[in-house]
Amino acid sequence: MADFELQRIALPTGVELNVAIAGDPANPPIMLLHGFPESHRTWRHQIPALARDHYVIAPDQRGFGHSARPEGVANYTPDKPVADLLALAEQLGIGPFTLAGHDWGGAIAWMAALQNPQRIARLIIVNAPHPLVFQRSLFDDPAQREASQYITAFRNPDFEQFLDRIGLEAFFDTSFARHADAALLAPEKPAYLAEWGQPGAMTAMLNWYRASAISVPAPGETPERPAWLGGPFPPVTQPTLVIWGMQDGALLPCQLDGLDALVPDLRVVEIADAGHFVPWQKPAAVTEAIRAWLAERGG
Repeated sequence: MADFELQRIALPTGVELNVAIAGDPANPPIMLLHGFPESHRTWRHQIPALARDHYVIAPDQRGFGHSARPEGVANYTPDKPVADLLALAEQLGIGPFTLAGHDWGGAIAWMAALQNPQRIARLIIVNAPHPLVFQRSLFDDPAQREASQYITAFRNPDFEQFLDRIGLEAFFDTSFARHADAALLAPEKPAYLAEWGQPGAMTAMLNWYRASAISVPAPGETPERPAWLGGPFPPVTQPTLVIWGMQDGALLPCQLDGLDALVPDLRVVEIADAGHFVPWQKPAAVTEAIRAWLAERGG
């Protein structure tokens, strides 16, 4: 028996999302957002555990999994998935809710929480950098800048031709699996390849990077710093839990530096023996951290 139900939900934002839903709608709601190059499956271990006492909503975000893949880079600017998640909450009739995000899902969760404190009551971030900390690190931390050069590669309009030449399985083995535990990934590989192999799927996922305004200087480059890096930045007002796999080779632990000044009500849980894909690399530790924090916060 499945741990969740999959629904196809049409939103007024113009997309249909494939959404995993579990738990009693009368319980406190929590929405889980995945990142690249995954789907709701990122949270496959957390969904049933959280559903014991929460109403759990885990969509495939636009362009990912089995959700709609609108054409054009402009359909993937961060405001679009923020609008999707708010519309999804409205469609399901939920009030203020806990929002959790990993990787790109975390980037969207940071933005949504900053802009919509009346809708998002609590924030959970898993290996996803705060926008100000991340952009600063790309200018000031050579190691993070080096680690982020994959973003420039993904933005290359010829990247899909490269994928066609090497094949999706080679991309899985060389670009995805090297950031994760190969043994844990092996049983999931067919599902990932099936999602990625749909027409237009890889372009849609890559368009998230192409639509982002984040600046990624080349190693050794000294471009002019964006003016907003030196200006005031609004604080995150929600109680916030940040979970970080400390062996992340793409988003380095420097992303935790200075975070407490931007998030007054902050709890950080470091997981020493996990990398970027910590929700399924160390699922028990992630689930325990989330459930314990939510119990403290009455959510």
